[in-house]
Amino acid sequence: MIKQLFIAGASAVSLSVMIASCSSGGQQGPAQGQAPQIAVQTLSIGSSALDHVYPATIKGKTDIEIRPQISGFITKVHVDEGQRVSKGQPLFTIDQVQYQAAVDQAQAALASAQTAVQTAQLTADNKQRLFDKNIISEYENQLAKNNLATAKASLAQAQAALTNAQKNLSYTVVTAPSDGVVGMIPSREGSLASPSMVPALTTVSDNGEVYAYFSLTERDLLDMTDNGEATLQERIAAMPEVRLRLSDGSVYPLPGKVATVSGVIDNSTGSASVRALFKNNNGMLRSGSTGQILLPVNQDSVVIIPQKATYELQDRRFAYVVTDSNTVVSRPVVVDPLNDGKTFVVKSGLNPGERIAVEGVGVTLRDGMKITPVDASATPASAPAAQ
Repeated sequence: MIKQLFIAGASAVSLSVMIASCSSGGQQGPAQGQAPQIAVQTLSIGSSALDHVYPATIKGKTDIEIRPQISGFITKVHVDEGQRVSKGQPLFTIDQVQYQAAVDQAQAALASAQTAVQTAQLTADNKQRLFDKNIISEYENQLAKNNLATAKASLAQAQAALTNAQKNLSYTVVTAPSDGVVGMIPSREGSLASPSMVPALTTVSDNGEVYAYFSLTERDLLDMTDNGEATLQERIAAMPEVRLRLSDGSVYPLPGKVATVSGVIDNSTGSASVRALFKNNNGMLRSGSTGQILLPVNQDSVVIIPQKATYELQDRRFAYVVTDSNTVVSRPVVVDPLNDGKTFVVKSGLNPGERIAVEGVGVTLRDGMKITPVDASATPASAPAAQ
């Protein structure tokens, strides 16, 4: 009796398991046949604000190398590196002894020449009076005039020599040619300075305003002028303000303006040099620094799609368009190469009002596949709940 009850109980358990298994299998069938839920986005017209990025080198508005005009030992350095100086302020003094002696000698020679002219003038005047009275010949009179002309020429030479000596003496005090900041000073007191020396005495940089130099390719220039539809000067004048990204990744707070574009394209690089001007009131920017010019490109009435909604195949880019029957169809698209790393500006291939798949692209979606569309804008809002 007990054995029969045991067998009956085992049979009941087996029957229950079979029923549960069948019930479970019946539920999996519809789940496997159901179209997968895929986030889709309806395309609309929008605007894009991106930046062309160009490497740039920063230079002071004036970077003047200070070089001596005469040779001699430096006897005094009046400034220090990094010091702000004014135009005409003394920077260096070169040994003045020999140049002062040359001035004294030239002054003495000038005085002697002036005396010689006075003497020759008296002689010429006297000879003229004697010639007028027929006491001397015309030859003697003309000889006196020639001596006077020679004395005057010597006087002019003496004056020029004095001017030159005084100029050389003034060169012994090297002054700042403009307002600015003093750069590195490799030569100190006691060093020999000469016009032929390789390193400059220093550099004075006017950093009140700085130039950021960058390059545009020949194609960039053609695009800027619409292949000759407008002049380069007109396009430069109409260009928006640019920004400067510094080496630490921060953006300089003051905007700049493109000032000039070189009229010559460098054959070795295929690009032209462009200069943007930035205010530098606080002296934050230094000559010789590097950064990146951010040239804004604003586009209106464009279609913008997420980059994840596309895939590449044989150097072509595709997107999945969702039809009215919720079938995805692969379509080639052309996008602007300028992007922000997250989205693309569509140049052709997609139209406003169409729907595209924005998930599963290149992974689960296949051309002609049926899906259950889910509004992509609602996905982020539901994500926290799913977690």
